[in-house]
Amino acid sequence: MDYINRNMEEIFLNLNNQYPVILVTGPRQVGKTTMLKRLMVAEEGYRTYVTLDDLNDRNLAKTDPAMFLQLYKPPIFIDEVQYAPELFSYIKIHIDKSNKAGDFWLTGSQLFKLMDGVQESLAGRVALLHLPPLSQQEIHGGLRGEFIVDFDKLVKRQDTISSVSTPEIYKRLFRGGMPALVSGKYSDNSIFYSSYIGTYLERDVKNLTGTIESLKFMNFITAVAARTSQMLNYKGIADDCEIDQGTAKNWLKILETLGIIFFLHPYSNNVLKRTVKTPKLYFYDTGLVCYLTKWSSSETAMTGAMNGALLENYAVSEILKSYHNVGKEAFIYYYRDKDTKEIDLIIEGDGKLHPIEIKKTTIPDKRLLNVFKVIEKSPLERGIGAVLCMAEKLGAFDKDNLIVPIGLI
Repeated sequence: MDYINRNMEEIFLNLNNQYPVILVTGPRQVGKTTMLKRLMVAEEGYRTYVTLDDLNDRNLAKTDPAMFLQLYKPPIFIDEVQYAPELFSYIKIHIDKSNKAGDFWLTGSQLFKLMDGVQESLAGRVALLHLPPLSQQEIHGGLRGEFIVDFDKLVKRQDTISSVSTPEIYKRLFRGGMPALVSGKYSDNSIFYSSYIGTYLERDVKNLTGTIESLKFMNFITAVAARTSQMLNYKGIADDCEIDQGTAKNWLKILETLGIIFFLHPYSNNVLKRTVKTPKLYFYDTGLVCYLTKWSSSETAMTGAMNGALLENYAVSEILKSYHNVGKEAFIYYYRDKDTKEIDLIIEGDGKLHPIEIKKTTIPDKRLLNVFKVIEKSPLERGIGAVLCMAEKLGAFDKDNLIVPIGLI
């Protein structure tokens, strides 16, 4: 089984020379441990590895963190550190004494901002990275870097990869980005995702909530997947799986904490007062969505009722991954107002707003651009817009609006 190089490796090694602690978060099974173990081999010195999935080590880290750090001296790689937040203040004490770059490598299966204890203890001392499932850039090659709406950069990227057909895009989104599936270690998506939910997700959810009914949780995550690329509706999800709205909110927060789903918030400012406030919901991994919503193949996903929602989720998650993989924050939003005018995606950068529509068509209609006018009222300048679609190659409606194949993200 071949290892797939991660775009994050270079940024990780750069940060390792600057920060005493690097924390890599991300869902289970996306390759955090594998990547860091490979980078350990590249190091000249020796680094201790310990995982808090081991109950003995976890118990020691929780009950006697000082002893734990005497037993396992830096430089150290601590896997699944979320299980022992008690360690963070002792790591801080160590850093304040020695302040040596690269002393602590940490991974966690919970997002940093939602992980207990890190921010208070390690603010200013920790470099934060989020490793998502594999991106199409990592799997299929092409220039590295975050996706931006820039004609010259997209031309360069197009020169490094071949064009992608609509059936091939749906094959990619059906397979998803889990390394064990992409690398060929496992060939059956449904068996992999079934055990992934049963082995990891349910166990982690129980750790965060204390108790959970497996059948109800499965119905819940299926109801959430059926609403991917839609505005968040707690009541609809709760009604679908016969739970109360409070439980639905709590479980959604847990899925976000575990890096399974993310929310795209609506773009608004003081001028655009008619915008909605509700976020839209997406999954990091479209393979998991296809499994949960019971599409049996990429062909049925491509022609089925969810084909547009799946494609939108795929495009938005690929853009988000492209930022995570180079250690940058993505300032991405969607737009919808009370007149139901909607823009699928807005990327903010360098004082400009780049409006983007996502469509399953090879020849997009120029009328799609009409809605872009709504952001001209914004105090920020309207940047180059784009329609992400199934076109074979990069094109343009005019100098301000590009036609971008989804394979170029």
